[in-house]
Amino acid sequence: MGGMAVAGALTSALRLMAKAAFEKSNDGLRKGAMIFLAIATVIVLLCVMLYAYVFPKFPIVKYYRRKAASEGSKTVSADLAAAGIQNPSDLTDDDDSKNQRLSNKKLLIQNIDYAVSLFLTYVCTLSIFSGFLYENTGKHGLGDWYALVLVAMYNCWDLVGRYTPLVKSLKIENRKAINFAVLSRYFLILAFYFTAKYGDQGWMIMLISVLGLTNGHLTVCIMTIAPKGYNVISINPFPK
Repeated sequence: MGGMAVAGALTSALRLMAKAAFEKSNDGLRKGAMIFLAIATVIVLLCVMLYAYVFPKFPIVKYYRRKAASEGSKTVSADLAAAGIQNPSDLTDDDDSKNQRLSNKKLLIQNIDYAVSLFLTYVCTLSIFSGFLYENTGKHGLGDWYALVLVAMYNCWDLVGRYTPLVKSLKIENRKAINFAVLSRYFLILAFYFTAKYGDQGWMIMLISVLGLTNGHLTVCIMTIAPKGYNVISINPFPK
């Protein structure tokens, strides 16, 4: 989850650097965009190569893929083969033959509140980010840098928010508390509306920082708490 936010922050950094480098040149917007896309493409290709040839060889990746396969997962066979592992069943002495995998429907029913909370989190976020930010959002003196700065602030604070659950006192684990926090974020929509109408760039930057921070924090809380109690194959998802 942290890696996704790093990607967003890196994207904003590349965009700001490309704009700064070509701002005063002829056809600068086009040149900056082309350089940005070229660098982004190289990074994506590098990630593909790393995933295909380097990632499978990490000991921790081998361990968890073999563990998943030994518990009955049918989706990691090719990954294991790429790492040179042919017989993952040797890892365990447990007899999983009597276990039955929960269907996707049953998993969804058991975690419907988490699914709805995650959906509502991103409905709130995407109603503001990033389309709203490219409108004339209030008084500012940053010119055509304004929207880029707002997007960069969102991505940076989203990155911070994805690591705040590492602080145990900040991590939300209660289902009702998560639902309340998700619904409370919708007040941000009103806050953005009135700030765009009456506020200045300082208030807008503060609000977009709060949006990014809460988006990252709640996303990680939901995605790390929901799987608790489950194995790859599980009959009782909430063991005592």
